[in-house]
Amino acid sequence: MIKKILVSQPQPTSEKSPYYDLEKTFKVHCVFRPFFKVEGLSAREFRQQKVNLLNYTAVVFTSRHAIDNYFKLAKEMRITIPEDMKYFCVIETIALYIQKYVPYHKRKVFFGNTGKIDDLIPLMLKHKAEKFLVPLSSVNSGKIARLLDEKKLNHTECVMYRTVSNDFTEEEKKSFDFDMIVFFSPTGVKALKQNFPDMVQGDLHIAAFGPATAKTVKEEGYRLDLQAPSAEHPSMTSALDAYLKKENKKK
Repeated sequence: MIKKILVSQPQPTSEKSPYYDLEKTFKVHCVFRPFFKVEGLSAREFRQQKVNLLNYTAVVFTSRHAIDNYFKLAKEMRITIPEDMKYFCVIETIALYIQKYVPYHKRKVFFGNTGKIDDLIPLMLKHKAEKFLVPLSSVNSGKIARLLDEKKLNHTECVMYRTVSNDFTEEEKKSFDFDMIVFFSPTGVKALKQNFPDMVQGDLHIAAFGPATAKTVKEEGYRLDLQAPSAEHPSMTSALDAYLKKENKKK
């Protein structure tokens, strides 16, 4: 019987999160605990890439982490970002986050609707004269650079942050007792292996979101019990709903 689920993500900020609905429906307890954290590069590390922030007229943001670290590095290096800098964001929620650092002007903030870089490129093409800087994580597929190359846009990618394992404390390791773990990235799966190298899976159920995460679960020697998204279940919570119903019937 699944009673305690470890979700490798931060605690939802909204009380209307579907995870709380799962808790009520199936009488389960969800514990939210990220398996990795984002760490920004220091100004010294960033300088090694020989990228001058003032050489660019536009910045492409794919996440809030990118925004935080872009402005953090600018402050550390005592660089004043020009007021006419343009910002291109993959989705509106990220675009609105820029307000944390600079006044929001529609004439200089542009965003896509799907959260994918493909959807943002048509907007960028309307501003072909710009020199685009793309802050990224140390782990990236290179897809953005390939797409911008194809469209002959003037761009430079740079690393501004990295993901590192959010190690478990000795106390957390001793009290590690779950019926199910839900993963959302390959990094999270590797962090589990790193923190619990001798763990035997046994009756522990493992769920993975995305093909890369599912692949890593198997590569690390674990049994994969649930994979999302699928045609029937586009979200992890809807997949969990169906899975918990099925597991309850077994009991």
